[in-house]
Amino acid sequence: MANVVITGSTGYMGRALAPELLRRGHTVRALVRPGSESKVPVGVTAVKGNALDAASVSAAIGDADTLVHLVGVSHPSPAKAREFREIDLASVKASVAGAAGRVRHFVYVSVAHPAPVMKEYIAVRTEGEALIHAAGLNATILRPWYVLGPGHWWPAILLPIYWTMELIPATREGARRLGLVRLIQMVAALAGAVDSPATGIRILEPPEIRRAKNVQK
Repeated sequence: MANVVITGSTGYMGRALAPELLRRGHTVRALVRPGSESKVPVGVTAVKGNALDAASVSAAIGDADTLVHLVGVSHPSPAKAREFREIDLASVKASVAGAAGRVRHFVYVSVAHPAPVMKEYIAVRTEGEALIHAAGLNATILRPWYVLGPGHWWPAILLPIYWTMELIPATREGARRLGLVRLIQMVAALAGAVDSPATGIRILEPPEIRRAKNVQK
């Protein structure tokens, strides 16, 4: 079983992932801002610190062998370009610096690319991937386009369009690469990555994420 540290554990995906990791028998610690300790799920050990600071990340890692990086601006939009660099990029820089040479496996949520919109968000997440490569980390990089779940349902109206596009050879690849995934599938894919650490860099696109299973509803 893995000894896991999660950054962003109180966010959209982190709140769902931590209990699933515990259910699978992993030990879980969460790096949280002072005052947020009560937000972590029962069974998770809260470690106070700053996810934008490499020293804090390193201290939270301790003897952990796996780091799951989930910090990011909530509800991304083109208007949040500055926040993407100040939070998303700064946090992955801190996590990579804190984890390099210390953990056996780094799990990172990126985004499907290339894509026609959200260029700054994609640029920042792609830069995060490059940092992981440059550090020589064994890593699983997940590239969802949009994760459907509580408070994040509006793109569901596009599902019939995606299904139609997947039937047409000329649009099939793009529809699959930019396909929607559900939160339960995303959590299963993240937990599966922790269960089976990558050697080198493993990329999971939406089709692979949707095939993930074994999350307790």
